[in-house]
Amino acid sequence: MGRGGKRPGAGRPPGTGKYGEPTKAVRLPMSLAEQVTEILERWHARGKSPQVELEIKRICQPLQQSSPRWPMYLEAVAAGSPTPATDYVDEELDLYDHLTQHPDRTFCVRVNGDSMIGAGIHPHDLLVVDAALEPRNGNVAIAVVNGEVTVKRLKWKGDRLFLIPENPNYQPLEIVEEMSFQVLGVVTNVIHSL
Repeated sequence: MGRGGKRPGAGRPPGTGKYGEPTKAVRLPMSLAEQVTEILERWHARGKSPQVELEIKRICQPLQQSSPRWPMYLEAVAAGSPTPATDYVDEELDLYDHLTQHPDRTFCVRVNGDSMIGAGIHPHDLLVVDAALEPRNGNVAIAVVNGEVTVKRLKWKGDRLFLIPENPNYQPLEIVEEMSFQVLGVVTNVIHSL
């Protein structure tokens, strides 16, 4: 008998594990591993699949330490009347300087839904999320409420916390003591394709 490789009948049959369905290996930042595990445990304990407004297409690897540098031209572009063009490069633009303060705690998610259109966040946009920032009143944040992930604006009114959508078709959600609630990170940038 040969060694190694796949053997017929070996291993756990598909769908018989903890979640009762096939699973998939996913790479995610080490800083989020415990939080993601807790979310999965809550979903498993509830005995239902997650229903989320914000579909997480991908949790990015922490941003690479060698970020691309792009030329930054001396002249600003006119959004009104055209101005004479120059071709002088003023500096090189480092994306880390503009997208995140904490590359090792930053991840990206793709938006599914229109509850934040008023904040300039559209379906299919990429959100740059910094998990190291302390959430503050007025921040747009990625939060988990009762096992469901969403993007909303945080609003404290006294000691009451609300998740505020930026679309009049959606209602604010007050976070009450009976709810499971966690902020995964603060949205620092929106990447929107034209």
